[in-house]
Amino acid sequence: MKQGQSTESEGLVKSARNAILQLRPLSGPDAAGAVPEAQKYEGRGQRRPRPSLSERIRRLARMSRFLERLSSGAPIVADGANRAKLAQTFLEDEVERINDAGVKLAREAREVSGKEVFIAGSIGPLGEVELRGSEPGQLYAEQARLLEGRGADLFMVETFFDLADLEAAVAGVRTVSSLPIVALMSFDAAGETIGGVSAESAGARLRELDLSAFGANHGAGPTAALRALAAMQGDGGAPLAVLPNVGLASMSGQRVVFPHATPAYFSEFAAQARALGAQIIGGCCGTTPAQIAAIRAAVDENLTPTTPLLVREREQATHAAPRDEPTALQRLLDDGTFVVSVQLDPPLGANPELLIATARAVRDSGKAQFVDLNDNPRARARMSGIMASVAIERFTGVETIPHLTPRDSTVAGLESLLLGSHAEGVRNILAVTGDPPEAGDYPGAGGVYEVDSIGLVELMARLNRGEDFHGRAIDAPTSFFPGVAVNPTADDLDLEADRFHRKVAAGARFAMTQILFSLDALEAFREQIGGTWPIPLLVGVWPIRTYELLIRMHNEAPGMVVPDEVQERYRRAGAAAREVGGQLGLELIEGAKALAHGVYVVAPFRAPMNVVEFLPELQPTAQSPVETGS
Repeated sequence: MKQGQSTESEGLVKSARNAILQLRPLSGPDAAGAVPEAQKYEGRGQRRPRPSLSERIRRLARMSRFLERLSSGAPIVADGANRAKLAQTFLEDEVERINDAGVKLAREAREVSGKEVFIAGSIGPLGEVELRGSEPGQLYAEQARLLEGRGADLFMVETFFDLADLEAAVAGVRTVSSLPIVALMSFDAAGETIGGVSAESAGARLRELDLSAFGANHGAGPTAALRALAAMQGDGGAPLAVLPNVGLASMSGQRVVFPHATPAYFSEFAAQARALGAQIIGGCCGTTPAQIAAIRAAVDENLTPTTPLLVREREQATHAAPRDEPTALQRLLDDGTFVVSVQLDPPLGANPELLIATARAVRDSGKAQFVDLNDNPRARARMSGIMASVAIERFTGVETIPHLTPRDSTVAGLESLLLGSHAEGVRNILAVTGDPPEAGDYPGAGGVYEVDSIGLVELMARLNRGEDFHGRAIDAPTSFFPGVAVNPTADDLDLEADRFHRKVAAGARFAMTQILFSLDALEAFREQIGGTWPIPLLVGVWPIRTYELLIRMHNEAPGMVVPDEVQERYRRAGAAAREVGGQLGLELIEGAKALAHGVYVVAPFRAPMNVVEFLPELQPTAQSPVETGS
């Protein structure tokens, strides 16, 4: 207990060991309407304007929700909302009124019920919203000050997944208050938070923070909470607390639906929690007065566990062995062999036959070692580049380099795609930002972009270390060979150079340039980043066959620059532009041998087979190795 904290405060949590009710914060017009302009009049000797009939009805309805829970026997109710979370719905300026309204309603319900009830100010994580000029500790302190000022008896610092964030919240609260603090983290069925914090390590750290209680709330349901509680046990320290969701939620239309956990199940949960040492027991999302009443009855009747809720899972007999051998791409680049790849677009439909036939023709020509596949180019939905790569490798044996953009998937979706790709042996992945979604099938649609291309490389690096994006262990490390895009003709070359260095630091192992029509920009960019390439580089070559297409790409394609002399060369060629495009492509390939480690050649969109005619014969021994900084 914090020095100087009163004996009465110390007893608040310990005496309330029976059950806790967690209510979500009030927000928006409802909260404001519950106590209209209350702060203007209280304490000033002025008469507050009489609320309208509709306001009084809404207020009574909200109070009735508190009363229902109080009648079930819950000795603590919790409410609150922080400025950062409210900012997600543009309500940050209402933070004072909303917190005032929540605590005031709880106090009024306590008075009406006549029960001995403690009111807990609920303080949750800030999320990813950044409020300019505000430190996390200041935001936590602000909410704690508001809640205590309105009459909260203690704080529930709850639903955290990051230990550092939780510690910052506790420290922030303590700068403005000496009220008791209960600290709670949210765990999955394996006893880990989404931030990769194990229940065991959380218990060890929280035991040192001199809290009134600590434990688990929210999460994957009662069984997951009990598993976390068992891992958090230790000698000494504050009492344990457990307040799980009723179970795993699902969606039914626009509604969030929870399972129908019976009161008997929660009664058994309460008995199990007490046996594990919990002195504060209750419920979070989805729990109703029926479950809270069952918890209260189980505690009052001193029930002992009868049915084990924790199931001991059988250990996996054999773990997947990591694939240590390098990909062919990595091996050739390491050996200094000049690499040639052919870039293809996946089909717009579900038929991969032409794609597979083209890959087979490339293989049989002996003029290229790889094919790389775009990921929904121009933001138009096509066959997945990764799935197309799986088909090519399975039916032709040609190693692929699929592109992958975070534009179309969440982090969980990207991780799922990558793990499936790895299981099929597709391990070269080019992380790209992707074309803007406004250019695709659904104008006005937005991209997902939970991470950018740098974050995607970091995800692959984490998987290669044997952990997911949040740091949780997976069954075995992967062996991806991550690549990145780089544009030597970007408008802001300082920014491009900075991002390139950050991509390399994140774990990129090779790079592929934007399509180039001259190597002058490539040489200049190499000097800008230090004179050598930090990782092997493949140059993009597109033997465009018409002057019209060349001009359109220069003027309309983002990031693509065609120098004036190249435009003039095409213009003068007239009907012979096709031959000029072929000759320029061959010149670029030859020049790249002295500047880079390979090339990728863009196949004609409508006749991809024609790329085989263009490609020169591979001459791997004719090239001196290009140095890298690694």
